[in-house]
Amino acid sequence: MNRVLPTCTELILMVAASAHAQLYKWVGPNGKVTYSDVPPPASASRVETKPVGAGNVNTGGLPYEVAEAAKNHPVTLYTARSCVPCDDGRKLLTARGIPFSEKTVNTAEDAARFRQMGEDGQVPVLFVGRSKQRGYEPGAWNGTLSAAGYPETNKLPKSYHNPPAEPAAPAPTAVAEKQQDDGTGRQASKPSATELPPAVGNAPPGFRF
Repeated sequence: MNRVLPTCTELILMVAASAHAQLYKWVGPNGKVTYSDVPPPASASRVETKPVGAGNVNTGGLPYEVAEAAKNHPVTLYTARSCVPCDDGRKLLTARGIPFSEKTVNTAEDAARFRQMGEDGQVPVLFVGRSKQRGYEPGAWNGTLSAAGYPETNKLPKSYHNPPAEPAAPAPTAVAEKQQDDGTGRQASKPSATELPPAVGNAPPGFRF
């Protein structure tokens, strides 16, 4: 049943409970805006559609089995630069057709955020919903993915691409990044993220594979 959602909270609850991968928004004859997981009536105007996603993974257009698993048990992979096990883990997820978000731990800010999550510096770390796998172990990773309902074989459309990797500690918003006047009429430069020192061998400082 369609209903008008006057608050953001109600909209969020509806999206979370939706079993479909498409959300519709339209304006009715009375001017009221309606959100629903079923197509609008023919009398509706200004119709908009939006795929329902899992994290920053877009589940619109995915096979039902994959979309349901991604919504109920979103996959996030934490990686670091020059990390062979991280590369192997990424290849496993890609080959099996798992929609996933990747968070990189390459700066001091990323490392601090990573440890705030209770991690001890080991990468890769794989989150599948509430389940977590530290280190790369193909059997354990595949078992966790299967338990979450992901297909055993790749069912993603050939045109599908996972979103680009993002830092574990996101950069400030555009407003926060606005440079401040240093009192001399000039704008003070904004400090950039601190890169971790060069790695020793294959492991970045403070991390192990």
